[in-house]
Amino acid sequence: MKPIAKTILYLTVFSIAMGYLETSVVVYLRKIYYPDGFKFPLVPVSCGFAVTEFWREAATIIMLITAGIMAGRNNLQRFAFFIYSFAVWDIFYYVFLKVLLNWPESLFTWDILFLIPVPWAGPVIAPCIVSLTMILLALVIILNQEKGKIAGITFFEWLLFILGSLTSIASFMWDYIMYVAVNGSGKVVWTLSSNNPMFEEVSRYIPLHFNWPMFLFAEGIMLSAILFIIKRLKS
Repeated sequence: MKPIAKTILYLTVFSIAMGYLETSVVVYLRKIYYPDGFKFPLVPVSCGFAVTEFWREAATIIMLITAGIMAGRNNLQRFAFFIYSFAVWDIFYYVFLKVLLNWPESLFTWDILFLIPVPWAGPVIAPCIVSLTMILLALVIILNQEKGKIAGITFFEWLLFILGSLTSIASFMWDYIMYVAVNGSGKVVWTLSSNNPMFEEVSRYIPLHFNWPMFLFAEGIMLSAILFIIKRLKS
């Protein structure tokens, strides 16, 4: 087996294991906070617990970044290995949730992805699509670098990736932003005082409409950037 194939294999195994670890934590949390099954709105949690969860998520990302840094031989390859690990981790997080909790009921079941700076929510299929896009980009970079065909990504290609990524993130936050604008206080203020539950506004939020046009537009931008890279490599 070629060294690059071994690296991809080891990173895949590592990321799947990380996905199971993440799932196991969520299984415990749902048993505590959602004994009758996960559903919106979210249960309010204490400030201390929320801060712990925030740093747990941050630690997970740091571990995936570190794995990418150790696996790659240059900055672009390190970036590629990081997004590859992140994507595999994210997909298998949902795979193990289905195995252990028989959740989600379908790929269009809503999930909460992040809470900072505002809640990111969307159907499960949406982050899975993003993850598949990340895997495609990572493999295009890694395999072509191994063949000596690509030294970097052009400024225009990076611009497309950044624009697509920011638009994709906005699509996940859009429903909550609209909720706050129509039903909430009109602004989002996180309470960090230990005397008050954190994310009190979130405890009344039930997602309704995912912004599919914005999300698909973002995906189109990122896929276009990948096609530009492939076309440039062929020429």
